[in-house]
Amino acid sequence: MTTQSEAALEQELVTQLTTIGWENVSVKNETDLVQNLKTQLELHNNKTFSTKEFKDILTRISLGDIFEKAKRLRGKMEYQQDDGEIGYLSLVDSIDWCKNEFQVTRQVEMEGTYKNRYDVTLLINGLPLVQIELKRRGNSLKEAFKQTGRYHLHSYSAGYGLFSYIQIFVISNGVNTKYYANNPTNDRDFKQTFFWADKKNRKLTNLQEFADTFLEPCLLSKLVAKYVVISESEKMLMVLRQYQYHAVEAIVERVKTSNKFGYIWHTTGSGKTLTSFKAAQILTGTSGIHKVVFVVDRKDLDYKTIEDFNSFKPDSIDGTDNTRALVRQFNDDTKLIVTTLQKLNHAIQKSRYKSVMQPLREKRMVFIFDECHRSQFGQTHARLREFFPKVQMFGFTGTPIFAENAVGNEHGKRTTADLFGECLHKYVITDAISDQNVLRFSIEYISTFKEHEADTPDIQVEGINRAEVLEADERLEKVVDHIIENHQRKTHNREFNSIFCVSDIRTLLRYYEVFQRKKENGEHDLNVATIFSYSANEDDSDESGSLETDLSDASSTTVIPHNRDQLEACIEDYNTSFGTNYSTDSFYNYYQDIGKRLRRHAENRNTGTGIDIQLVVNMFLTGYDSKWLNTIYVDKNLKYHGLIQAYSRTNRILRTKKSHGNVVCYRNLKAATDEAVALFADKKAMEVIALESYEHYVKKCNEVIAELFKVTPTIGSVDLLKDENEQANFIKIFREILRTINVLQTFVQFSYEDIHLAEQSIADYQSKYQDLYDRVKTNRQTEQISILDSIDFEIELIHRDEINVRYILDLVVRMRQAKAEEKDKHYQSIMSALESEPQLRSKKELIKKFVQEHVPLLLPEDDVREAFDDYVEEQRQEALDSLCCDEGLRRERVDRVIRDYLYTGKNPRGQTLLALLHKTPPLKQRTSVKIRLLNRILAFVETYYEGMDFVE
Repeated sequence: MTTQSEAALEQELVTQLTTIGWENVSVKNETDLVQNLKTQLELHNNKTFSTKEFKDILTRISLGDIFEKAKRLRGKMEYQQDDGEIGYLSLVDSIDWCKNEFQVTRQVEMEGTYKNRYDVTLLINGLPLVQIELKRRGNSLKEAFKQTGRYHLHSYSAGYGLFSYIQIFVISNGVNTKYYANNPTNDRDFKQTFFWADKKNRKLTNLQEFADTFLEPCLLSKLVAKYVVISESEKMLMVLRQYQYHAVEAIVERVKTSNKFGYIWHTTGSGKTLTSFKAAQILTGTSGIHKVVFVVDRKDLDYKTIEDFNSFKPDSIDGTDNTRALVRQFNDDTKLIVTTLQKLNHAIQKSRYKSVMQPLREKRMVFIFDECHRSQFGQTHARLREFFPKVQMFGFTGTPIFAENAVGNEHGKRTTADLFGECLHKYVITDAISDQNVLRFSIEYISTFKEHEADTPDIQVEGINRAEVLEADERLEKVVDHIIENHQRKTHNREFNSIFCVSDIRTLLRYYEVFQRKKENGEHDLNVATIFSYSANEDDSDESGSLETDLSDASSTTVIPHNRDQLEACIEDYNTSFGTNYSTDSFYNYYQDIGKRLRRHAENRNTGTGIDIQLVVNMFLTGYDSKWLNTIYVDKNLKYHGLIQAYSRTNRILRTKKSHGNVVCYRNLKAATDEAVALFADKKAMEVIALESYEHYVKKCNEVIAELFKVTPTIGSVDLLKDENEQANFIKIFREILRTINVLQTFVQFSYEDIHLAEQSIADYQSKYQDLYDRVKTNRQTEQISILDSIDFEIELIHRDEINVRYILDLVVRMRQAKAEEKDKHYQSIMSALESEPQLRSKKELIKKFVQEHVPLLLPEDDVREAFDDYVEEQRQEALDSLCCDEGLRRERVDRVIRDYLYTGKNPRGQTLLALLHKTPPLKQRTSVKIRLLNRILAFVETYYEGMDFVE
């Protein structure tokens, strides 16, 4: 049977698109594209442009990068009319999105650095806003994804740069189809490609079914107009995922057609902030809505949400510093308000605000409640409903309150449905894991004493008081020793960080003391921080809002008052460790600093200023997101929504090495975990949510190792692979071994003895794997196209932080101290480490020259690290001078670009690179020059800066 060709798939798609409203037009090149654009813009704007006017329009349209063009697309564009007046035209109708002109074309040829022909292009009002790249059935979607990246580098910006107006890419091999937002190549990640699905989260992967829904002209035009978000802080585009779109549409439809309430159940980690922002933004433009109020229940989320919202649209929200400011916003032109539940409660209760707030009772408003599973079960909800009879309320939650997990109070047991009515859209944890939007969990239950652990914490078991045993000094020491022993393994050598949640503040302080004592004794070098509120029930200040109060866990035999002096001592330790100056008087600033330090772990860990373990009772267990958190240690009774919320701090997707979230339980929470998963997913969901057993991954790894031996039975046989197809097969097999070992290494019982490939052999194969990767990198710099370029090497899987420059210099010190007859042996160890460790390969010649030429000249009293520091600085300056001379660069601008890159971690933009040159290259050469300059600058930074933090 013959496989359908790519050309046949393409023709089939174009035919289908013409049946659902796209006009098939022939556009062969940029000349055709420009002429068609003039015709379509005239039709769309009901105007006729003279040759001179359209030339001015083209000039203005061509300005800027992807981000700037996306902003221009959504506004009115000026142009110079023949009569000298300023005219205005619309590129896209974002209000009546169906009133645009829709065309489809194929095989448009553009010439930049290279000639490229694009598969299927969707034109809206003549502009190429959606690009579809196809691969024949059986090929990987990543090939199409990488191809769009090459087109961006080669030809999208060629000519008038009209293809830089692309908003959405679609990639398909017929059976799998995904979409993603357009961004510069260095800001793209295959993990940010999404499947489309219907309202019940059934994925539409087949191209034909996908085209009938997602590519329907009105829907696609609406997505471009309303659901592509322009993030000002990141200078990039984001397109909503299918479940976010369906949730927003459900809320908007309910507001337009009824006065009913509703709630959205989207699992934690699924991008609730972006969803709520789009819902709020669209509702602010809805006729008859006076205000949209986004309500959170803690001050930290108040500031975080404002920051997130304003990153999508600058100044879209004015933060409410106090209740007085909130009341003022209710009566000014502010359309979108973010505030806390506490301040909203004060606004309607305090007599001083009564005269100002009373007229609002008759206004139609929308309140959106964040984390409504815990913010809406007190009297405030009832007060709000009574005070604002015309308000529509919508809740967002990852873990709704059902009858099973409802907690009773004086108002009885109430559920989320009791308060908000119908669930308008549901996207549960199994959906998110299936879509690869969040990670699975590895859940381990560590026994800390032999007696049977009863479900009730305070009963006597065989004469033993369980609570007393849980709090015993010996047990706490044992738990801390276990964490110290396994933290490196769990966090991939501290590349990630963790939370340790405990039952109450008294136990927290005892754990903290044990960690500190063991650190002083040299038993570990982990940075352990903690925070808790120091008053059991602070007065909720009308002027400042409040923070969530820590609550004592029932497993504690004694509840003690919160102690401000003890917190002060913990903060002083923090100040000493991190060079800060906080106190209990600046409690909230301290809280914020901890949150930022956890989120910015990548920036801090190499300098020793990161938090490895955050010790908490309740804080940070809900409503807090950090992609760098991958482990939670649990010595606390959790159940239902509290358990799922806590576990879910660990499962945000970040990069390949973070393959799952680690949950280490020092209590028997197996039954509670099963019950929570069954409640918030279904009874069979555990196999989706949790990793398989250690034995499963050992078996899987050995099966793949057997495949490796069939392809390359020895290390040397990698060099004998005949062509790139055989090399690609080796790469894919060995990559799978690396992936599986990456998971295995997080298990406490992992041993290389369990797998059929020795650790040294793995390192040897890694060297060959790295050689192939280096070859592809070289090809990219010279613009040679290789089939290996479409393979994701996942090179980060073979980075090991313990083998770094510091480690090499320690070897150099040992070599200097060794006896003469042993020096060669030490030298060979240094060379071997340089050769085998990927992150040191760029520094190989630099370090080798230092060891061979400079170390022998050092005096006995000279410090090796100081000498290396001086040597690196000298070599760095020489290399930078050489780079500037070779390329004709302005030295001071290069210094600034490197500083910006080191600070932001973002590659410099094309125009920034061209501005480095003393002489601007011809238009046709600019793309290749930008690529070459970017590669050379990144190579320079990799060699002379990355991993050198400790010697600065």
